[in-house]
Amino acid sequence: MSYGGIFEISSKTDELNELESRMAAPGFWDHQEEARRVIDRSNLLKSWTDPFVALESKAMELQELVELLEEGEDAELVAEVESEIEALSPKIDALALRNMLRGPDAHRDAILTVHPGAGGTESQDWAEMLVRMYSRWAERRGYTVDVMDLLPGEEAGLKSATLEVRGEFAYGFLLAEAGVHRLVRISPFDAQGRRHTSFASVFVYPVVDKDIEIEIDESDLRIDTYRSSGAGGQHVNKTDSAVRITHLPTGVVVSCQQERSQHKNKAKAMKMLQAALYQRAQAEKEAERQAIEDSKTDNAWGSQIRSYVLQPYTMVKDHRTNVESGNATAVLDGDIDMFIEGYLREGATRT
Repeated sequence: MSYGGIFEISSKTDELNELESRMAAPGFWDHQEEARRVIDRSNLLKSWTDPFVALESKAMELQELVELLEEGEDAELVAEVESEIEALSPKIDALALRNMLRGPDAHRDAILTVHPGAGGTESQDWAEMLVRMYSRWAERRGYTVDVMDLLPGEEAGLKSATLEVRGEFAYGFLLAEAGVHRLVRISPFDAQGRRHTSFASVFVYPVVDKDIEIEIDESDLRIDTYRSSGAGGQHVNKTDSAVRITHLPTGVVVSCQQERSQHKNKAKAMKMLQAALYQRAQAEKEAERQAIEDSKTDNAWGSQIRSYVLQPYTMVKDHRTNVESGNATAVLDGDIDMFIEGYLREGATRT
């Protein structure tokens, strides 16, 4: 990997130094809300600068060892240098990749929604496969996944699903997945064993911090309650605890049935609405966000960002970057980092 232009650390270091000066000044805690924002920003900057400083220090140590080798042969020292370089390379790759994340929200947690396209049970089953794929990917990274809303299909699969993915830079990485995903396979629901093509759309929003004000007028909301869906038996909620909120001016709809309490579900649904409206506002302000909004209305044939082919051969190909894998099984089990990395690198070359 080429690192030219990737590590833009000086501006972060300058900002961090300025914040630390403010934190050390008398009266810093006189305004506690502002002080907390400064500390949060400082901690975020340190998550970039500290790893960079550590890697830079290690690289300088290795440079000194290499200079020692130039003075004479030392097989033991050569082995040590090679081992250290091998251990350092993936850390540099990881930091370089993270530094490709763009936008002020990259560090945030993410809300991810999946909706099947036309096609009934076939597309609904595909939506459920995608939910599993993203859940497995998040688990591999040590992220936490909460199911905010889940609407089962009549026969199989899902009519819709909303996940909250919590972890460092979850939104920055998952933003690469926003768009239409296409599946080609022999349908398990077709008695004649014919090949089917299915579509599902994925939307990704940042989880908005409490200190970011998104004004929501209660008169602009339609709030509906309904009985939660479930697997049946004693665990089905017998009351109308699930909540659906429609923001009338924009048409944004969110729903939550995670909790047994209607009050808690409403609070979480409002959190989801706040995130969706924040993302909408950001997309209107920033040109690079417009592609995310466009994907919401471009859910049609030929608009897919990625194709997953299971028959007559196996291949997963990202149409934006041409990154592909022949191991579709591994991809559907959450091994999607190659596609996310390809998308981020492609974006880095355009900036």
